[in-house]
Amino acid sequence: MEKYKKKTPSSRIHINKAIGIDLGTANVLVFIRGKGIIVNEPAVVAFNAQTNQIFAVGNDAYEMIGRAPKNIVIVRPLKSGVVADYDTTKIMLKYFINKSLKGLNFIKPKAFISVPMGITDVEKRSVREATKQAGAQEAYLISEPVAAAIGADLPVNEPRGNMVINIGGGTSEVAVISLGGVVVGKSIRLGGDALNEAISRGIKRITNIEIGEQTAEKIKIELAYAIDPPPDEAFLVKGRNLATGLPSAIEIKAKEITEVLSEPLYTIIEGIHATLEKTPPELAADIMKSGITITGGSGLLKNIDIAISTASNIPVHIAEDPLTCVVNGIGKAFEDEQLLQKITLS
Repeated sequence: MEKYKKKTPSSRIHINKAIGIDLGTANVLVFIRGKGIIVNEPAVVAFNAQTNQIFAVGNDAYEMIGRAPKNIVIVRPLKSGVVADYDTTKIMLKYFINKSLKGLNFIKPKAFISVPMGITDVEKRSVREATKQAGAQEAYLISEPVAAAIGADLPVNEPRGNMVINIGGGTSEVAVISLGGVVVGKSIRLGGDALNEAISRGIKRITNIEIGEQTAEKIKIELAYAIDPPPDEAFLVKGRNLATGLPSAIEIKAKEITEVLSEPLYTIIEGIHATLEKTPPELAADIMKSGITITGGSGLLKNIDIAISTASNIPVHIAEDPLTCVVNGIGKAFEDEQLLQKITLS
């Protein structure tokens, strides 16, 4: 079972002025107690390479991807759910924290940040320090799948097996949770970004057209199916023809996108199988009865519940709002201080 810090009465976390942060590879969401989700923006920073000054953060920076001049560099400071660029992460967090606290009488709030299960001690320190440097009084870490399960209204505090698959931008977290902790789990450093990359590579191979990151994301949302795509559904792909170098457009079928997504999806399904094989029998029986819950933004991929259910022979449900489950889970834990103490990582 994942280790949680043992709290003494003197180490109680007082959360009168607390914020929850889903620090995702693709998006950052900020929850303020009593206010709800205040920020939901891409984890992207644009800066001027000549002056080293920040040009834009979040939505504004994301809109510049593939459209900016050479002196404007677009950075995603998080890779596979962990800090890859410390200084840029600190700047990004400071921007989002200040934006979320605007107009509120909050001075140095206590921040609760979601992190992947497989995070190392060095990576934990990096997240904590970046958050404190960004303006938080203290930074506490919460395991992503536990927060996601709470946000999906699963009974995580009960002595029964709850299986959650949180498919984010950079990681897919598969976990069996009971009594507030992860009993068995697997962190797969592959998520929505890998699906986008598979789409880009597949379209280049099939059509000889190169597309941008935003186009790949749009195709994933509008055309991609994990399994059983409609035979006639298609999408007009626009990009640069690699043979002529000129702008070009060609129609691509949904079934072709399903084929190119088969490899990364198989990796996720393998992780589910590996987790189920290590699950204690009593908890496995609970999961067979209650099913698997999918959370995370990439849980919105069409028919992904059918694909996982077919592969595991277990009922699969998609959470009501999978993208916000993690940050809403932190927000719900704010209302149960005992649960919050239990799920805070050491």
